[in-house]
Amino acid sequence: MNQKLLSVYGLKFHPFRPDVPVEALYATPTVNAFCRRVEATVGDGGFVMVTGEPGAGKSMTLRLLAAHLSTLRDVVVGRIEHPQSRVSDFYRELGDVFGVGFPPHNRWVGFKSLRSRWNEHISTTLMRPVLIVDEAQEVLSSVFAELRALTSKDFDSRSLLCIVFAGDGRLTERLRQPDMLPVGSRVRRRLVLEHASRDELCACLDHLLDAAGNPGLLSTELKVTLAEHAAGNYRVMMNIGDELLAAAAERDLPTLDEKLYFDVFQPAQKPARQAPKKR
Repeated sequence: MNQKLLSVYGLKFHPFRPDVPVEALYATPTVNAFCRRVEATVGDGGFVMVTGEPGAGKSMTLRLLAAHLSTLRDVVVGRIEHPQSRVSDFYRELGDVFGVGFPPHNRWVGFKSLRSRWNEHISTTLMRPVLIVDEAQEVLSSVFAELRALTSKDFDSRSLLCIVFAGDGRLTERLRQPDMLPVGSRVRRRLVLEHASRDELCACLDHLLDAAGNPGLLSTELKVTLAEHAAGNYRVMMNIGDELLAAAAERDLPTLDEKLYFDVFQPAQKPARQAPKKR
């Protein structure tokens, strides 16, 4: 949405796009409690896991978690952007994330260097690294194995890294496989995101619109309609809202209501033309 349209609707940002400011994201009590549990885990390290089907709020949760942890003293939050990377590429990306250079074509030297660098930082500066891996169901088994080794020190009595895995149901199934039990058994904190309730979806809309600067942009009836038709899926609700806001702008409507919804998504069907009767 361009600045002109933002001005027309009195909006600071587009409330239905994925790039809303993190402070505008809606955090349920469950997500807030999870962030606090992870905060308590960071100092000890280990694995954390967030799972849920597409649209259940994983990306929103990760953004809120990263923002929350970044406010903590000495915590450094990194993100892996290519979960399908091979081990060598993974180490190069990990080095870029945490500012540790790796000798090319020498995984073991890089591995030792990273462990040594982190151990030194933790001992002298109390730096606590957190790595977030989204779409973790795509991570290669060899990389999972390296992460398990990378997090442990002194026979698993210490951990040099807190890793947050996020993915759909395939991640849960993978970590149940016999060859993945060394990783799955080390997951200390879990959050399973279910379909959102109607009240949670309405609360999300209220929070977004208030943060965007126009709490009255949608009528109360339309909010309920969006929540009911989203089938518990935040992403579906945002996509519907995006389409309705575009339609309202085309029609110069000051607010969005149920009539607009039905005009856009359930237009009146024209009566079918009857075939002429044969004589």
